[in-house]
Amino acid sequence: MFLYLLQGATLGLSATANPGPFQAFLLTQTLQNGWRRTLPASLAPLVTDGPIIALVLLILTQTPGWFLTLLRILGGLFILYLARGTFLALNEPVVDSDDAADAAQLSFARAIVMNALSPGPYLFWGIIAGPIVIDAWGQSPGFSISFVVGFYAAFCSSLAVFIILTATARRLGSQVSRILLAGSGLALLAFGLYQFWTGVSELLT
Repeated sequence: MFLYLLQGATLGLSATANPGPFQAFLLTQTLQNGWRRTLPASLAPLVTDGPIIALVLLILTQTPGWFLTLLRILGGLFILYLARGTFLALNEPVVDSDDAADAAQLSFARAIVMNALSPGPYLFWGIIAGPIVIDAWGQSPGFSISFVVGFYAAFCSSLAVFIILTATARRLGSQVSRILLAGSGLALLAFGLYQFWTGVSELLT
């Protein structure tokens, strides 16, 4: 059981370390709203991944190609929408702790939508984690649960650490925050264009 727990934790840490649109989104939200209001967004995968895991495990080898293609296109459009908001925020003052009372809820809601529309979780659980869970369940349900617990404990915790570390850069001043904000906006733009174009290309072939 410990080996599956360790395996899940290792994959959780590696998933955070690999740059992606979700990390760029968290970076943007932290610079705009501060770490306290962004921290709940690190738990968004706990909300979205349950149905994703259930879907992937049920049709692990039968997922229709058009489904992931549609997710790529919708996810790309949503990431481009977030990139637009990031660039617009460059001309706005940095939010103080007493401002934007609903910023935490908005960040959490956007994180849920982004994760649900991203093909990343579907591919991860379909190609990497799904087979491990099925194999572990065949040995013992406890092994499978240990893997999932280890993964999300490490994944969500490391996302929270990422948010807090980003907040330290925010304290260096508005100029540094705007530079990082512009960088995250460019990252979101690149991820969105890539994901959208990949989906359209798959649709046309």
